[in-house]
Amino acid sequence: MTDLSLYRNIGIFAHVDAGKTTTTERILKLTGRIHKTGEVHDGESTTDFMEQEAERGITIQSAAVSCFWKGHRFNVIDTPGHVDFTVEVYRSLKVLDGGIGVFCGSGGVEPQSETNWRYANDSKVSRVIFVNKLDRMGADFYRVVGQIKKVLAANPLVMTLPIGIEDEFCGVVDVLERKAYIWDDTGLPENYKIEDVPADMVDKVEQYREQLVETAVEQDDDLMMAYMDGEEPSIEDLKRCIRKGTRDLAFFPTFCGSAFKNKGVQNVLDAVVDYLPAPNEVNPQPLTDEEGNPIGKFAKVDAAEPFRALAFKIMDDRFGALTFVRVYSGVLNKGDSILNSFTGKTERIGRMVEMQANERLEISSATAGDIIAIVGMKNVQTGHTLCDPKHPCTLEAMVFPEPVISIAVAPKDKGGSEKMGIAIGKMVAEDPTFRVETDIDSGETILKGMGELHLDIKVDILKRTYGVDLIVGEPQVAYRETITKEVEDSYTHKKQSGGSGQYGKIDYKIRPGEANSGFAFKSSVVGGNVPKEFFPAIEKGFKGMMNSGTLAGFPVLDVEVELMDGGFHAVDSSAIAFEIAAKGAFRQSIPKAGPQLIEPIMKVDVFSPDDHVGDVIGDLNRRRGMIKDQEAGVTGVRIKADVPLAEMFGYIGTLRTMTSGRGQFSMEFSHYMPCPNNVSEKVIADTKARKAAEAKK
Repeated sequence: MTDLSLYRNIGIFAHVDAGKTTTTERILKLTGRIHKTGEVHDGESTTDFMEQEAERGITIQSAAVSCFWKGHRFNVIDTPGHVDFTVEVYRSLKVLDGGIGVFCGSGGVEPQSETNWRYANDSKVSRVIFVNKLDRMGADFYRVVGQIKKVLAANPLVMTLPIGIEDEFCGVVDVLERKAYIWDDTGLPENYKIEDVPADMVDKVEQYREQLVETAVEQDDDLMMAYMDGEEPSIEDLKRCIRKGTRDLAFFPTFCGSAFKNKGVQNVLDAVVDYLPAPNEVNPQPLTDEEGNPIGKFAKVDAAEPFRALAFKIMDDRFGALTFVRVYSGVLNKGDSILNSFTGKTERIGRMVEMQANERLEISSATAGDIIAIVGMKNVQTGHTLCDPKHPCTLEAMVFPEPVISIAVAPKDKGGSEKMGIAIGKMVAEDPTFRVETDIDSGETILKGMGELHLDIKVDILKRTYGVDLIVGEPQVAYRETITKEVEDSYTHKKQSGGSGQYGKIDYKIRPGEANSGFAFKSSVVGGNVPKEFFPAIEKGFKGMMNSGTLAGFPVLDVEVELMDGGFHAVDSSAIAFEIAAKGAFRQSIPKAGPQLIEPIMKVDVFSPDDHVGDVIGDLNRRRGMIKDQEAGVTGVRIKADVPLAEMFGYIGTLRTMTSGRGQFSMEFSHYMPCPNNVSEKVIADTKARKAAEAKK
């Protein structure tokens, strides 16, 4: 039987360029999984195996690898840092029990670190922190620890302190054990000596050790009382308390080092064993009903329970479709039949594999706590629950952000249409934030995604992986429409054409809803003027119209409809009549309710060298940006602003020109805001002109 206490399912996440993939490479080398370390800048790292990843030096999709350290099995997922691929982090954190948050020693807490940290908080994932790149110019461990407290509102528990900094960085002091780990200049991770704490660091180490002990003993009342009476707790007791506090998210053990120089990574691996929870130590996954509401039952991580697993990623490669699965309970054997509770269909398990980045190792069974891939499953999508057909259940589903940008594409040659359709179908199954639809008026294929880079990579994959050359249109912003005032109105649908007719009368109010509320429907009908059985049809009619507003045909957000009264006919009234009445009511009343165009606002984080800050801020202001914050760092200034997405196309080129190539930025969707009148009028006119031109074709 598998001993779950020896399992660790962990993810490595951070801002782009903080060193996640390099850290993963060092972990694989130290655990003996690989014998030659591949570097990101050479395009040779193990987990960045896509052509696009090797070329750009970034991680695009999460990759799973397994390795062993001190008798423990680690299932490690290396995740992307770029905001356009956040979904990979979100869905990985959803199925992991612990994580390593990597922060750059000079960059500190960067925007994507904040987003990933928030996702990890939402998923209640225990974490250790690794402050990386301390050999870099401008690195400052203590400043980063301060930022973690201030920006993330987290409680870092400092476990190691750096010896030297920047070029002088040579090792770390283990605060708990009061030992110094010092590496030589060969760059080999195993070449280190354990020495006494350097004389000039003794006071600092004692200061941090006192903080560490005080924080740890808070997890055990008896130990705390003994400590207050002057009794020093043992190392074992302290480790037990740190493990409990880490699991309960009371604090986050914080380590430092340089993954690239092979310094300090062993301490992090030991921390994963000592402090991060095993699969059976985390809170069990809640089970839900078909609507996604909790039912008070849980998937206990236990091999003796019925089989329950979550499909968290779909990947299509040269060997066929792979479904990545986290097994929560029970055992899965080759040849078993399992139920997909979303589709209600059963499938037989053919091949199961353990993933090593893009290599596969065949396995015959998997048990609770395992992360595996199943080959050749049909009709399974990200977030589907797979379970024992005799014990159907649904695990808590995943919620994905809506795309904010779209482009129109068409194959360059006529024969490419079918090929493109098949390829895009596979890509949509892999990535829940990548959507495709066909414009009814023009017949164009519209690709939707999270940002310019996201769609750029998708077009590149279509070209290289699937051999489909595309003509790509200009990026389009995902505008939305809403209303600004309440309208009370009435609508009657009457149709008589021989035989039974159609009749439905509704009196209603349409008003602006709460921000991000979508669509809400309620009824205050007293008496039987509109029978209750027609309420769902009326709601369906209104809701169905939310996809296309009256200004320019964009989807409508945040509208509340209240049904107040109405009338029906004993023979001619039907559900379809009331649904048509609701649709007519929407078309009639939305233009009276002060319709307004709203646009996506992005949270933009720009790094600029000191001497170009004025230019960067001036440019953001010209882009209708609202400057929120400025933070001076060692090598430049970070500027935070809210800027409309429509003004941010091609921004990286402008920023590089302004800052002589030294500026960087990242952005993510924040919220929707009303468009200024001049922008709104132009967008509506352009949209109508485009639709008219497409209709003529």
